[in-house]
Amino acid sequence: MVGAGCIERGLVRIVIAIFARLNIKRGCIKKSKIVFRCHLNGTLIHPHHETVNEMSTTALAQPFDTTTLDEVRKTGVLIVNLGTPDSPSVPDVRKYLRQFLMDERVIDIPYLNRWFLINLIIAPFRAPKSAKVYKQLWKPDGSPLKTYGYSVKDKLQKVLGNDYVVELAMRYQNPSIEKALTALRKECLTEIIVVPFFPQYASASTGSVYKEVMRVVKDWEVLPEIRFVNRFLEHPKFIQGFVDLGKKYMAQHDYDHFVFSYHGLPERQITKGDVTGSFCQFGSCCDKLDHRNQHCYRAQCFETTRLLVKGMGIPEGKYTTCFQSRLGKNPWIKPYTDEVIPELTKKGVKSALAFSPAFVADCLETTIEVGEEYKEMFEKEGGVHWQLVESLNDSDIWVECLEDIIRNPAS
Repeated sequence: MVGAGCIERGLVRIVIAIFARLNIKRGCIKKSKIVFRCHLNGTLIHPHHETVNEMSTTALAQPFDTTTLDEVRKTGVLIVNLGTPDSPSVPDVRKYLRQFLMDERVIDIPYLNRWFLINLIIAPFRAPKSAKVYKQLWKPDGSPLKTYGYSVKDKLQKVLGNDYVVELAMRYQNPSIEKALTALRKECLTEIIVVPFFPQYASASTGSVYKEVMRVVKDWEVLPEIRFVNRFLEHPKFIQGFVDLGKKYMAQHDYDHFVFSYHGLPERQITKGDVTGSFCQFGSCCDKLDHRNQHCYRAQCFETTRLLVKGMGIPEGKYTTCFQSRLGKNPWIKPYTDEVIPELTKKGVKSALAFSPAFVADCLETTIEVGEEYKEMFEKEGGVHWQLVESLNDSDIWVECLEDIIRNPAS
């Protein structure tokens, strides 16, 4: 049996040598603390020495990492805004317009019609004009929409802590949804929460984000739980954010009228979204938000206005809900902002405070269209003072609103 004992000792030494060279990470026995208890004729064999006389307090049988799944759960947060060109150059603006307007949820006409309209008419002729406007909007650090987006991402990551991973994406151009989701996929997440930065649901905005996210993840072998935020117009902190901004300007000036201008949509998109098939009439049906019109963009906008005027104490008759940015000759949801303004001045309105509550970050549609173009129109029609209320941008209350939406789904 002496020969068998020699063979056994030789095998043990080989095993010890192998383990001693392994770089064993957390959850296993660390290399610097490896001690094996091997009984060979009553002798202890140490990985670094042939024999030791005393038993180490660290044994091979020591339990592995006992961290539970609940203690290592991580949630991904994908915040998504509409998008912006990479630069105000004509080629980049043209590229942005093509991607944006070729989305079938934005311009919902047959593909070939849409392709010819966008690539042969709108993008070639509109890009140079839009590029000039984007140059007015551009800041030294880039597009405000993207700058505010990154600032919110950093602030949100800080308040959420290490249990969350926050990524910013744009529905069109960069950073793309696909790139952001690829980064989140590598984090071994339990859940992904998608937060489109659109207070009111619309197929052309929130719906388009949903569709792109699902396109990207549909081929993933492993899909974590995914939660989509549908809208947040009723969230108290979203409303309070705009109320506080409005009151700041109301304390500085006595305004005759308050204008709430939302991005417009073609009427056909509202009709297509009416699941009842008959409730939507583009009129008094939007006077109340209930189960029948809860996903109607126009009804949601009127509800947003009601919540804001209540918060600011604005009396009936002193405010108007209207819609901007229409494109083409087909009817869009009314009233149109550029038609409301002349009507107001004819009634003797000399000062107006304007809000854009469909946007959470200032962009071309707020800063340029509402803040400059409508101001010029108002003054040309006889108005004296037109003031745009800035958006929530990267304000603390907006970050608090997002934190609550993420942590408390019921909110």
